Amino acid sequence: MLVTFTNRHGGVSEGVYASLNLGDHVGDAAADVLRNRGEITAQHGPVQFMNQVHGNRIAVIEEVTDEPPTADALVTGIPGITLAVMVADCIPLLLTSKEAVAAVHVGRRGLVNNVAVKTIEIMREMGAQEISATIGPAICGKCYEVSADVHQEVVSNFPMADSRTNSGSLALDLPKALITILQTAGISVDTNQCGCTVEDADLFSYRRDGVTGRQAGLVRL
Repeated sequence: MLVTFTNRHGGVSEGVYASLNLGDHVGDAAADVLRNRGEITAQHGPVQFMNQVHGNRIAVIEEVTDEPPTADALVTGIPGITLAVMVADCIPLLLTSKEAVAAVHVGRRGLVNNVAVKTIEIMREMGAQEISATIGPAICGKCYEVSADVHQEVVSNFPMADSRTNSGSLALDLPKALITILQTAGISVDTNQCGCTVEDADLFSYRRDGVTGRQAGLVRL
């Protein structure tokens, strides 16, 4: 079983993408991204990435393909396939069980459209009994300042997401809301690696830097 998260170190990308950028959609040199992904493959075996669109489509992976599926969650019951979710502030959620594993992209829209719960349902349909969750680094409740409209949209459905910045403006605590959702679904949650991307210079953060790379959560049965 593999459950791990990359940071921005150990790759070949330069400038704002330095150095282990795994995102091929952010303006980085394609050759550098391929080399970075090759390093991940060398460490962890065949890796399946996805084309993330802030939706709730879930792809069940039976073999690693060069054409990434358009989805925001990957599930597999096949040992040896590493699933990747790319992030730079959104939550990388890794779900594990003896029967199946999943990598889930949970941003604000992912929280609202219940991508995590839907992924858990598919894992259970595949025979997963005891499912555990690990939440990786994401933007924290004090750093994710939002407009009043966005705040109301999320908090009206997920009151536990209500937060404030250090200056008192409206903010969202997506990790806190996701933890509550998972626990309600009977999932044990490991938050030991759930630091803040904005506050940690060792991590890529879109909110902090704008143009930047992507780190990944990686999971394998």
